Amino acid sequence: MGNADRNESDIIFILLGFSDYPELQIPLFLVFLVIYMITVVGNLGMIVVIKINPKLHTPMYLFLSHLSFLDFCYSTIITPKLLQILVVEDRSLSFAPCITQYSFAVICVVTEAFLLAVMAYDRFVAICNPLLYVVVMSQKRCALLLTAVYTWGIISSTIFIYSLLIRSFSAINIINNFLCEYSAIVSVSTSDNCVVETIFFILANFNTFFTLTIVLTSYLFIFVTILKMHSASGRYKAFSTCASHLTGVTIFFGIILFLYCVPSSKSSWFLVRVSTVLYTIVIPMLNPLIYSLRNKDVKETIRNLMELPVRWCIG
Repeated sequence: MGNADRNESDIIFILLGFSDYPELQIPLFLVFLVIYMITVVGNLGMIVVIKINPKLHTPMYLFLSHLSFLDFCYSTIITPKLLQILVVEDRSLSFAPCITQYSFAVICVVTEAFLLAVMAYDRFVAICNPLLYVVVMSQKRCALLLTAVYTWGIISSTIFIYSLLIRSFSAINIINNFLCEYSAIVSVSTSDNCVVETIFFILANFNTFFTLTIVLTSYLFIFVTILKMHSASGRYKAFSTCASHLTGVTIFFGIILFLYCVPSSKSSWFLVRVSTVLYTIVIPMLNPLIYSLRNKDVKETIRNLMELPVRWCIG
């Protein structure tokens, strides 16, 4: 029976989450709650720090503020539902909320992947063509790049969602994960649509490998430029400006590529869930830490903000 014949409100998805490990439900709840709190404070704090410090009003930090915004949104889309299914017995989710969760999650993931590629291009221009940086990375160019990455994220999400909406589902569908994720949703579908799956495969691979190619190409030119520098201090300064981004990119794409390599079998669902935790919950927490700990201007602004209450008390 297809979705056209069955009312969408009658289709229920049951998220198993980590229910096969009942003794870990409360510890996992506490761990994920702490991670979510750190994620919210870290990413919103990063946005505020960049906003109030004029020194950080540059293209690099503009992109970083949008990265923090995406991480905050992504974590907020996923983590509250995960916390809920860890403490309540009712793990069911109707069709519309499940598809909506997946839709917004795709927008965040695809947009972040392309934003990381844009940030790599920004570092390439800054290090390889420093004299042209102000011209190339103008406010207009930055606005166009941001508009492009968000637009493509929405377009990708629309295509992925359409490929799910035309599929058929049973009344009760068991998802062996803690979120509505494409492979898990497709695995419970009663449809057999090779064309739709092929379109998804092509688009997903395009998004991953196109952005990864931009990142790798940018850093190839960056490393060649750094090696040609005669000054050791100049090489260190140039490398330090992109070290945080390189770390974030390595973690982000490393986990995504690992998920590509995990076979779609029941025995691998635990690895899929662990990997999904890493890129949906842990990465959004790590990004503000990675970018703030290695940046003097950000650390200085944070330190000044923390000293404000003390100054007010003394005053």
